[in-house]
Amino acid sequence: MKLGYLCKYVPVELLESMGAEVERIKPRVADLSRADAAMHANMCCFIKSALVDYADGDYDGIVLTNCCDSTRRLHDRIKEDFPDRFVFMLDVPRRVSFESMNLFAAEIKELEKAYGAAAGTELDQEDLRRRLRESAAQEEKKTEPDEKGINIAVMGARLGESLRDTLADYNVNIIDDLTCTEIECRYDVRDDEDLYSGYARALLTQLQCMRMADISRRLSAYGAAVGRADGILYNTMKFCDMYSYEYAYLNSRKEIPMLKIETDGTNQSAGQIKTRLEAFFESIAVSKGIAPEDIKKKDVRSADRDAAGAAEAAGNDAAERAEGSDNMFGFAKKKKKEEAEASAGAEKRQISRKADGSVRVVGIDSGSTTTNAVVMDENRKIISSVVIRTGPKSHDSALQAYENVLKEAGIGKGGEDMIVSTGYGRINLEFADREITEISCHGRGANYFNPNVRTILDIGGQDSKAIRINEHGDVLDFAMNDKCAAGTGRFLEAMASTLGVSIDELGPVSLQWKDDIDISSMCTVFAESEVISLIADNKNKSDIAHGIHKSIANRAVGLMKRVGLESDYMMTGGVAQNPGAVKAIEDRLGEKLYICEDPEIVGAVGAALYGLDELLQ
Repeated sequence: MKLGYLCKYVPVELLESMGAEVERIKPRVADLSRADAAMHANMCCFIKSALVDYADGDYDGIVLTNCCDSTRRLHDRIKEDFPDRFVFMLDVPRRVSFESMNLFAAEIKELEKAYGAAAGTELDQEDLRRRLRESAAQEEKKTEPDEKGINIAVMGARLGESLRDTLADYNVNIIDDLTCTEIECRYDVRDDEDLYSGYARALLTQLQCMRMADISRRLSAYGAAVGRADGILYNTMKFCDMYSYEYAYLNSRKEIPMLKIETDGTNQSAGQIKTRLEAFFESIAVSKGIAPEDIKKKDVRSADRDAAGAAEAAGNDAAERAEGSDNMFGFAKKKKKEEAEASAGAEKRQISRKADGSVRVVGIDSGSTTTNAVVMDENRKIISSVVIRTGPKSHDSALQAYENVLKEAGIGKGGEDMIVSTGYGRINLEFADREITEISCHGRGANYFNPNVRTILDIGGQDSKAIRINEHGDVLDFAMNDKCAAGTGRFLEAMASTLGVSIDELGPVSLQWKDDIDISSMCTVFAESEVISLIADNKNKSDIAHGIHKSIANRAVGLMKRVGLESDYMMTGGVAQNPGAVKAIEDRLGEKLYICEDPEIVGAVGAALYGLDELLQ
């Protein structure tokens, strides 16, 4: 029989000694809709993905542990949906004591009895002892830190397979993996010891999971990681708060940079956190003197751009694809398949300064709402800048911004020394020489405009970011809100439309408020319904607008508190041009926000500065 399991407390060796094929379930699913229909909507996403994986797999049974309510629900669901399969729930004690070991030994015997009856087999005790001895004799696997590279420890809940694939795309060295199930148990069961008691003791005394009462060894493992790693990547699962408690405690100690990510168990979740990962690795790279653009592997960067380009090309109509006209760089839009494959691995143009020492670097911030570009010279002076509306194709908008900013600077096409892209659409810009996350670029850009700034609030079209930086503009910590449009430019656009005013009018109108109204819903859809109700109650338009900006301020300051409130404060992004939003945030913060003349170009300026760093070093 083929059995699946999830938890490291499952006695896998016993089942294998009874002839079972045992496989740890590693969900790699794309859709949880079936699990949503079978289980409560707020159930742990990992358990949902495990249900889908188990249902689609060729398993004859499963062995679970009573680690949480979600796993108990999974047990009930599988028993109901697959009555002909072997299903067993192990009762794992939360404490490690003489009594708990005896109880768990009895549980192991019950599992042996149940599986023996189901499979018509018996335990080969000698084979089990041999397996345990071999496990105990294994050398502990240890990856040594790379002094010239980035060394990361991974903690928290287990990483999904798609997230592990994503981590492999970066030039980082994972020296410690302390996530659930990843540390193999070494069984020091003595030959003169009762087999079941020794087995139970070995299982219960391995590195604990967060459900155990005593997690001192987990803290010791964390302490060892602090001494070896440059940063810690801490993973939690959506709708599971068990590991969030540990993260909150460890992060409060401020001993090492930590990035918390929340995944949902699907293949798609990895794509949502790429910007977070890159920004975290970039900040560590800067502290170690490593070029931020070297974080992502070159072959992966090319693959990303190929995929992004293919996605955009798929949106073009057939007539446009057939034109074959030259683009601004003199290459035909349409290439033969062999030419495209031959150019896929081509190196970027050689980057070097001009003979007269002059330098021109273009920074392009490809955002969801606007695309911004700047040209800077060797003295880090802004020669020209443009802000245009991002159209349906981010690549085309970036090309237009590139053309416009060069024209303003009096430079011919291709006359720049380097192009650095940032923003959510940065991977689409195959003509850029470098790409860096908008988080790092906003840090450098904010420092350029005001070296006293330590905390940045960037509210863009579809996400919000709080960034804390040092005196050099290097990112110390950041937090993002990109799960929905709440509190972003899109949210304000929707609210302005509901109020019947333009987005440019919304801010000035709100400053005329008299009645202090609260908008309680942050969800754009629910907030829109709330605004409609207020309009129906004949509330003043300016009062409603003020309430909208207050709701954004509450959310923004909450995001800033996650990285630590440290003045001076700066606001960037298009919403920084909304006086109503700025005033509401300042009132909530209790301090003034520094806003530069054009807050939308801060990311593009940071991108250009990174390019200048490379050229002028």
